Amino acid sequence: MSDGGSVAGFILAGGESSRMGVDKGLLEIAGVPMIVRAARLVESVVGAPAVVVGTPEKYRGLGLRAIADDWPGCGPLGGIATALRASEADWNLIGACDLPYLTREWLEYLLQRARDSEAEAVVAMNLGPASKRGAEPLCAMYHTGGEPAMRRALELGVRKVTDGLAELRVEVIEPAEWKGFDSGGFLFKNVNTPADYEEAKAKFAGRAEK
Repeated sequence: MSDGGSVAGFILAGGESSRMGVDKGLLEIAGVPMIVRAARLVESVVGAPAVVVGTPEKYRGLGLRAIADDWPGCGPLGGIATALRASEADWNLIGACDLPYLTREWLEYLLQRARDSEAEAVVAMNLGPASKRGAEPLCAMYHTGGEPAMRRALELGVRKVTDGLAELRVEVIEPAEWKGFDSGGFLFKNVNTPADYEEAKAKFAGRAEK
């Protein structure tokens, strides 16, 4: 797999957005829906139109290509498996729509790590409360060859993304390797609640979108 190969980009729509109360992807930051911002960022890295995994009717009016989730109600793991099933590329940059602090520089680094990797997934490892280690699988690279293992996990009832990762050969990017892309400490912070949304709007206020 280390020869790199083709790359595709996928955006996972916001699921039920139960804590937000509305579809997170359609919330605007700096005048642009978060799902559109995410798609533009991924496209700038992979060099091809990003595909949304979600309800196609919701996003067609935004000019985004979307495909239906093969595993509705199964969370992000089902969305990732759907993306891999639909992909015609070797590697896939898959990200959630509610990660507004991601940067092009970080994603370019992530993509290059995947091109050089023999693994089936390349995932950053983060440090959470009390220094507990945790993966960041909703902004990661996945090889299409990992789809059968993910599908089998889903068929067995696995729903947690990190449990699904246990079925793949994973290359981990340690905090020391990605912290240089995260000067503000927000790189993997997502927008789950109205307070998170207000914080993100304030941080991006006045910034012109390209």
